[in-house]
Amino acid sequence: MLTFGEELSGTDLKKWADWSVGFYYWSPSLSQVYTELKKLETVGFVQSREISEWGERTRRVYGITQSGVDAVRIWSRESPVEFPVLKHSVMLRLWMGHLNDPDHLKAIVCNHIANVEEKMAKAAQHADHSEGEPGWAFSKMSLRWAARHFQAEIDLARDLLEEIDEAAELFAQSRVDELGLPTPVDPGIWKSVDDAIQKPRSD
Repeated sequence: MLTFGEELSGTDLKKWADWSVGFYYWSPSLSQVYTELKKLETVGFVQSREISEWGERTRRVYGITQSGVDAVRIWSRESPVEFPVLKHSVMLRLWMGHLNDPDHLKAIVCNHIANVEEKMAKAAQHADHSEGEPGWAFSKMSLRWAARHFQAEIDLARDLLEEIDEAAELFAQSRVDELGLPTPVDPGIWKSVDDAIQKPRSD
């Protein structure tokens, strides 16, 4: 964020993270922001100064140094492309759907859709707000991507509403024990999944 040409306080950085990278990466806590700023200043990647404006209390703002720009540029250009980490609590609950009932699972999915729709609207709104800043062109592009990503998530979630019924019908064919848990047809089959996937096909 400090590469966008402004000196910013920790609070500024937190607010900016919330409406930008927070849509597709992570939004740190305010205490984390200040902790990282101190570390960055110690190694010379940022520098700070105190400013006071009429009617406001003195505040500390941070600007990026040349070595900081170099470090971010090297990371951006040369870091390996990592697979995105997905931590989806709704899907985790659906994975354990045999401990729930179809109607309740559908209610969870509907709540999830409502949450994502709200997030999608905010991402699109912040992208629109970036229109007047040519220097934010890539930031705007990323926010547009986030809005499309949320739309795809909504579409996938709507598909689940029908798939829940299909899964419930299939589950009804399983034998369950006194706790209502499924009795495996082939106990331990999960152990052989990796072998089956990695085994080369013989044509």
